[in-house]
Amino acid sequence: MVGLGHLHGNRRKSVQSEGRSSIESHPDDVTGDDETVVDEEQGSILSHIISQLRPGADLSRVTLPTFFLEPRSMLERITNFMAHPETLLPMADIDDPVQRFVSVVKFYLSGWHIKPPGVKKPLNPILGEVYYGYWDYKDGTRGYYISEQTSHHPPKSSYFFMAPEHHIRIDGTLKPRSKFLGNSAASMMEGLAVMHFLNRNERYFVTQPNMYARGVLFGKMKYELGDHSLVKCPETGLEVDLEFKTKGWVGGKYDEIGGFIKESQSQKKLFELSGFWNGEMHIKDLHSGKKTLLFDATRARETYPSTRPIAEQEERESQRLWQKCTEALKRKDQNTATDEKSRIEDRQREEATQHNEANWEPRLFRRVRDGPGESEEGEGQLDFVINANINGKTPKEQISQILDFAPVLPRSMLQGHGKPEHSSQTQQSAAAPQHHKPSSSSSSSHPVVSSSSMSSRSGPLKQFAHTTPAPKQDLHDLSGPKVKRQDSITDELDEFEDAKG
Repeated sequence: MVGLGHLHGNRRKSVQSEGRSSIESHPDDVTGDDETVVDEEQGSILSHIISQLRPGADLSRVTLPTFFLEPRSMLERITNFMAHPETLLPMADIDDPVQRFVSVVKFYLSGWHIKPPGVKKPLNPILGEVYYGYWDYKDGTRGYYISEQTSHHPPKSSYFFMAPEHHIRIDGTLKPRSKFLGNSAASMMEGLAVMHFLNRNERYFVTQPNMYARGVLFGKMKYELGDHSLVKCPETGLEVDLEFKTKGWVGGKYDEIGGFIKESQSQKKLFELSGFWNGEMHIKDLHSGKKTLLFDATRARETYPSTRPIAEQEERESQRLWQKCTEALKRKDQNTATDEKSRIEDRQREEATQHNEANWEPRLFRRVRDGPGESEEGEGQLDFVINANINGKTPKEQISQILDFAPVLPRSMLQGHGKPEHSSQTQQSAAAPQHHKPSSSSSSSHPVVSSSSMSSRSGPLKQFAHTTPAPKQDLHDLSGPKVKRQDSITDELDEFEDAKG
């Protein structure tokens, strides 16, 4: 999923890499894969920044040094959610509704282990930044991903994923909210994802745990997931309340999870979940008493998305936009990384002074229509959904609609297949698709946006459309009791938002 990960510094070797069991991999002391020791110079910079803050302070306007950065944008980081096709693709084909829900829980839990070592944050996308990706699966099918930064203050990253042949669609918006908590910091991961099984007319509403980093001022920095998240399917009447447990001062272990799959109406518990989100996770059938392995993160191998070559990408696509910065981060050239990051942020501030963000509308996404009988009824917490009709009766029609809407695939893969070549800000010839591994249905009724209209708004200042935004809809219950986020009282970080200026 998404979160912090990796600071440059001294890190102990992860015991998980040696194939030990989850119990052996989680002693009471800090595990090396989730900790960082900053060097003296980095510590001085960090202490100077944090000394100006008070506990409870909003971190959304605090610019952190580049040694905190992972060399990819948050828009790309979200693809961790789809990085295990072995848990993703079979879900909608399972006939038994209870076992189908169990498979959704397995898929949901499978992505949290994907992170760089230590404690690090992805780059904060600028307003109007976009990222496209795709997966070529072993069965010959393909998954498609489209995302855009739909708001900068407050930050909102909206995304769309679809595996048409497997009848799976995901719409989501991630809204991190950061706080400083003394020797710790927290990223409250607000927002919602709605997964649709199109062949069954089912929706699965998904929230995320919060993210913490301890030891920001002194000691070793430690990454944790914490608090409660929910997966709920109104159509089957099933839900799970998952607790990501933070280690207490006296007892407990790091990285534990727990929870129950239950019937929403009667609250009858069907299964118990236990284990570690970065280790072995088990499920126990409460009727039979049988306990089995649900997912083993220590043996999992994630599948990263492919993207179009940089030469084909628009100026505001994540990998092209941040290319010089990420290259500098990979070679640990912090001065160049800082200069390139500042250059992009300064340009965004200049754009913001010329065009009010309140009057800006996203290019690829639109505000949800969640009123009674509307296309996203009950899904108001999404805020934005893709601004296109992806509602074909067959997978082939859906794929055509996706490719007509956005330049997800390289030109070399489109030629000869009757698909238009989407405009780019460069006319260089197409290269082979790139696989980027990180270094360390509810359908819309909105008309399809053509590739030509997309290209005409791809420049840095043209992203700000002079339109009046549609009024925000009130949030509705998720087809039943409202989703509740139950945040623990912890003293512990992940996402920081860059200063607006």
